[in-house]
Amino acid sequence: MPTVLEQQIHAPAPPRKWRVDLVVQRLALVGTIIGIWWIASLQMPHYILPGPLRVWQSLRTISANGDLWHNLAITLGRVAAGFLLATAIGLPLGIVLGANKRLGEFFEPIIPVMNTISSAIWAIFAIIWFGVSNATTIFVVFMTAMPLIITNVWQGTRTVNADFIELAHTLRMPHHKVMWKIYLPTILPYFFSGARLAFGFGWRVSLVAETLGSSSGVGYRLRQAADLIQTDQVFAWTITLVVMMAALEMGALRPLENHLFRWKREAESF
Repeated sequence: MPTVLEQQIHAPAPPRKWRVDLVVQRLALVGTIIGIWWIASLQMPHYILPGPLRVWQSLRTISANGDLWHNLAITLGRVAAGFLLATAIGLPLGIVLGANKRLGEFFEPIIPVMNTISSAIWAIFAIIWFGVSNATTIFVVFMTAMPLIITNVWQGTRTVNADFIELAHTLRMPHHKVMWKIYLPTILPYFFSGARLAFGFGWRVSLVAETLGSSSGVGYRLRQAADLIQTDQVFAWTITLVVMMAALEMGALRPLENHLFRWKREAESF
């Protein structure tokens, strides 16, 4: 007779009908929103609330002439540069602050304050320091994402098992190996959670920066369309950005997180 463990290992996978139902429900929600939008647009001038068809035509136009893909690529490049820079600085800094209690206590009041500063304020400083350039948007994304990454990594270091650290010191393990072998595996889930949050915020604040201090990108095109009262293009750019963010989140970041930390689910199942 098979043991309970063997029964768990060889048990058939749960049905995935609920996933199909979830997709159907989400599509129904999108259809309802579009229907309400269409009905509301019939009651208003198109320059205030354009209908779905007018926005779709505008989206096809900016897509056909290459304007859509060009500016999306520019914005994505700026967000990626700011995010990678924030990761390169925030990850090791968060580990150091968590591993060094005295240093962490000194900087503890500073990080929350940085998280509360509006992206518009960072954009103003960036315009003063860098002018109208790519550096403006990259700086704003960096200053918004870095505190979030530091905070999450810092929290992750606090969950490191103290017995492991004591054992490593007893065995005279080098400091860099303690960081690599003990701290890093523990804080990775916290880092990834903070990184996803920071990347999402980076997309949003990049629009603020590009609106105020850029001559290209999605934010700049949004401001330009609004100045010309081309509301259909404002909707088209907004919808494009939402779809892009959703695609990156559900098509790349979430599957990557599930793949990297699938061992946690397998361990919890036992």
